[in-house]
Amino acid sequence: MRSRLLVVGAVLGLTVVTGVLIYQGNTEKATASSAASTTSGAAYAQDTDDPTIPAVTAPGQRPPTNVPMTKLEPGDTPPQFIIFSFDGAGSHQRWNEFMSVADESNSRFTGFLSGIYLLGDEGKYAGAYTGPGHKTGAAAIGYGGPESEIVTEVNDLNTAYMKGHEIGTHYNGHFCDDAPPGGNQWTTADWNSELDQFYTFVTDWKKINGYTDAPDLIVPPDSIKGGRTPCLTGSLDTLIPAWKKHGMTYDSSMPAPRNGIYWPQKIDGIWEFYMPQVYSPGFEGMTTAMDYNFWAKFNGARDEPDTAPELRSIVKGTYEYMFDQAYNGNRAPILIANHFNKWNGDSFNPPAMDFMKEKCGQPDVYCATYQDVIAWMEMQDPAVLQELLDRAPVAAKAPDA
Repeated sequence: MRSRLLVVGAVLGLTVVTGVLIYQGNTEKATASSAASTTSGAAYAQDTDDPTIPAVTAPGQRPPTNVPMTKLEPGDTPPQFIIFSFDGAGSHQRWNEFMSVADESNSRFTGFLSGIYLLGDEGKYAGAYTGPGHKTGAAAIGYGGPESEIVTEVNDLNTAYMKGHEIGTHYNGHFCDDAPPGGNQWTTADWNSELDQFYTFVTDWKKINGYTDAPDLIVPPDSIKGGRTPCLTGSLDTLIPAWKKHGMTYDSSMPAPRNGIYWPQKIDGIWEFYMPQVYSPGFEGMTTAMDYNFWAKFNGARDEPDTAPELRSIVKGTYEYMFDQAYNGNRAPILIANHFNKWNGDSFNPPAMDFMKEKCGQPDVYCATYQDVIAWMEMQDPAVLQELLDRAPVAAKAPDA
């Protein structure tokens, strides 16, 4: 069991931006002494002894990108990119399930790792993590555990990397507005501290935990070029200097300043893949296209497993509408922003898997990582790329509105 990794507490904050819910969950209130945190609340993503979980093995070497790195001529239609990402990225079963589905169509996805998931009980209780403005050891998500669990996480990260998937950062302690100070209160110095610690956990996790017989984490620290902030918090003014200091090139956190799906924008040298606010046919209105936001809009983020079939249908229908609008419109990358959580009776993993199975690998459709999409964009002639970036949003309203 690894319920420490993905735990939802009783307090789930909601922020409204231009009438759209913004994710403030996947956290729990945590109290801490000088060197420990405690957690409580309902676990939604526990791994189980399920023999049907696919066994995924890593290839001998990391494959090249699955994106055709070709330059468009003026007037050519670009590929349709779909970018799947998962915040936290701490479930052995979900790693293997999604890697298995991705294998079917040579798809790639991104796991945004919470850095403290590399800390076992040894590192946790030794006070390896101090969130900016918080007591040493405190976190708003559960972490720690025996060495075997941390090694499992490392092996999953290694397998994912060797299969061509991308590892990004979900930072560390998941401090949000319900556990201040969090991202909306942090300064650039605070974000630098959070990223310094994240990269230290990536490079020194064995030393921090005192493990002497554990595998190496083969994900190169300098391959981690972007991420998503907890609860979509923070401002570009405070974040961009920290991103630049750590060699990061993209982000996928900021709520979009206008409705619809459109191409990412480069802001002061950083590619921003805005979290889109889209029309959902099932909801008959606008929503931020993220699993928790769907849940919050559906029933206020209450755990009602009996409603899972209905919510899955709404989520899948929203994805299909997003795809149809982008594929037949501006061809902007589609973001499927999820978690590995089994919220509301596992309302979100099945539609994401089905969408991956049905769309990825179709003609001119590539399910790719953020960095590979950026590489494709940056190889285009500047005028051709600018025409794409200037295209109007799609999925910003009902079909006949």
